[in-house]
Parts: sequence; C-alpha cells; structure tokens
Amino acid sequence: MTDAELARSVAIEAGRLLKHLRASSGLDGAALGALGDRDANTLILDRLRAARPDDFILSEESVDDRARCAARRVWIVDPLDGTREYASGSDEWAVHIGLAIDGRPALGAVAVPDRERIFATDDLPPDHPPCPQGLRVVVSRSRAPDIARCVGDRLGATLIPMGSAGAKAMAVVEGRADVYLHDGGQYEWDNCAPAAVALAAGLHASRIDGRPLIYNCENPLLPDLLICRREVAERVLDAIAKG
Repeated sequence: MTDAELARSVAIEAGRLLKHLRASSGLDGAALGALGDRDANTLILDRLRAARPDDFILSEESVDDRARCAARRVWIVDPLDGTREYASGSDEWAVHIGLAIDGRPALGAVAVPDRERIFATDDLPPDHPPCPQGLRVVVSRSRAPDIARCVGDRLGATLIPMGSAGAKAMAVVEGRADVYLHDGGQYEWDNCAPAAVALAAGLHASRIDGRPLIYNCENPLLPDLLICRREVAERVLDAIAKG
C-alpha cells in the first residue's frame, strides 16, 4: 500500500467509526465529541503504526513526542476536525490524515464522512469551471476572522459560512468555493492534510503573506492559512497585504 492509499484507507475507516459512534453511543454534545476524538485517534494511531512503524505521528489528541522534529517523515493527523459540528449532527466535520516529508505537506487524505466524500492526493485534480465574476469565500460559521471579512469586502466576494477547517478547504477543492482564508489560531493538524490535498488538486496553499506552509516544527502552532484557486491567488494576497 502506498502512503497515499494508506492515508485514504485510514481516513475512510476513521470516518466510518465516528459515524457508528454517533449513531450507537447514546451520547451527545461534549461527551460524544470526547468519545469520537479518543476512539478515532486510537484507530488512526494503530493503523499508521502497524503500516509505517518507523514514522512519527503528530496528533491533536496525543502527547507530542518532540523527537519527531529530527525525522523526515511525520504523519500529522486530526482524528475529528469539527468536534462541535460532529456532535450537533452537522455534516461539516472531517478526518485529516496528512504526511509531511522534510517539512512539506507531501500527501494526505481528508474524509468528509457525512457527505460520503474522500479527497486524497492521489485523486485526479477536479475540472473546475471558469472562476466566477464574484468570488466565494468560505469562513467559519461561528467566528469568521476579521481579515476574511475585510478581504471579502475588498474583492467584492460572497462569504459562505461553513463548519470545520477540512470542510471549508475541501469546498475549494471541490469547486463549491474559491477562497478559504483563515487567521487567528490553527495548528499543523488543522491544515496539513487539507493543504496537501489542495496542492495536489492544483490549488494555491500558503501562509497569508504568501510564505510556504512548513510542518513538523517544534511548536505546532500554524495560525494562518490561504487556500484558493491559483488564478486568484495574487489578487487575494494583494488584498491581504493592503489590510
């Protein structure tokens, strides 16, 4: 099994587990979210360690082993991206399985289980229609960052509220949106797999000042992110720079 096939397989299996837990556990709210985080994390770590015993893993739900910083290959995972959406019954949650090689988002998979979708770096890039006249920017449903609103106004864009980071990034990959812009607090597990999938799909993915995304840092905080169609990247970055 290739790394990309492994990422896809594990993301699908974790998504199925999470759907089963939600349907059968009898829990809701924070208790359901905690159970999903724990059990999906256990499954993912077991599968990755069995298949790639020499690789390191950085997971939102596990104690960080800083020895990973000296490794070339590190799996960066979010077992349940969008815990609130998952527990509420929304379909805007995801499972992230990313692999950073030499600090770059090399490959990965993002499952959106309630939509029965899996996005992976070994997929063919989607055939997007021409970019619409008015851009569509996905933003957090609960706390849209000021920068996204500002840039949206400057570009004359429509803001589309959406749930988890993975759901928003995959909306751009899928062609249902044109820009995902975030500033204000993410970690490597929030965007490694989405960035890898976006890049493989021919999209632009960077920090909001245009710098490349670097992973497997000692401090996994990676607070800002831009994923967008390549043909609008320069316009978006210019709008960000103008504040």
